[in-house]
Amino acid sequence: MLDLNEYNITDEVHRRIASAPDSRLREILTALVQHLHDFAREVKLTEPEWTTGIEFLTRTGQLCSNTRQEFVLLSDTLGLSQLVVAQSHSRAEGVSEQTVFGPFHVEEAPKVAGLNSDIAKGATGDPLYVSARVLSAGAPVTKAVVDVWHADAEGQYDVQDANWTIEKSRMRAVLETDADGRIGFWSVLPKSYPIPTDGTVGEMIRATKQSSMRPAHVHFRIRKEGFDTLITHVFANGDTYLDADAVFGVRSSCIGNYEGRPPGIAPDGRVMDRHFFTLDFCFVLEPALIC
Repeated sequence: MLDLNEYNITDEVHRRIASAPDSRLREILTALVQHLHDFAREVKLTEPEWTTGIEFLTRTGQLCSNTRQEFVLLSDTLGLSQLVVAQSHSRAEGVSEQTVFGPFHVEEAPKVAGLNSDIAKGATGDPLYVSARVLSAGAPVTKAVVDVWHADAEGQYDVQDANWTIEKSRMRAVLETDADGRIGFWSVLPKSYPIPTDGTVGEMIRATKQSSMRPAHVHFRIRKEGFDTLITHVFANGDTYLDADAVFGVRSSCIGNYEGRPPGIAPDGRVMDRHFFTLDFCFVLEPALIC
């Protein structure tokens, strides 16, 4: 088709996409082109602005690595990640809610056997004992694989250290629930922290005068055959930033009590000679749909 203009070019792109044999790909690309073109027409996008956008996305990609995902962070801070999570995981009442994955998960995290291991590995901060139970329909889910990861008392994840290697993992581990559906481990109390602002996402945050803060939390991913995988956080009750999470991830049901304790006997029987914290939380899995 010749002599395309700002109005009829959309129809021509749609015509070409229509030859895609994959119906879902065709549906997604058709809608994407429609909304992109409508957006450009609505804001009267200029060539310099288009160039700036392309350069922004290029630099976003250049920041991505196996320990940093700037594109995920961009999606998070635009609310897209949580939107997709919300529409993809409509949970039954009483089932634990899904939230965003975040950019700092590591698939090769060390596996920890048994209860009450210390996954802090020397990280600084107040001691935290976490006890969690995984249930479904009131029954314990045994041998569920539970990935755990969180930031330290300075708001830093281990992978943000330029010298990080998998052998230097701290505050992250893979555990397995016991016969009663329980896990337990020691770590350090996480604090609220700013998302990384040294890249393109930081540029956007500053340009729009938004908060870059996330409330304190621990990440959990829980997997067991026969159940939907649960990806969620447990946020600290009372945190200043619960209503202003930079990635829009807080759900009321995902807020837990990180309770301060005086020196004494910890839940696992350990004698503590200093102030410490405990978190006790229950996760409820939804059975997977069998097609």
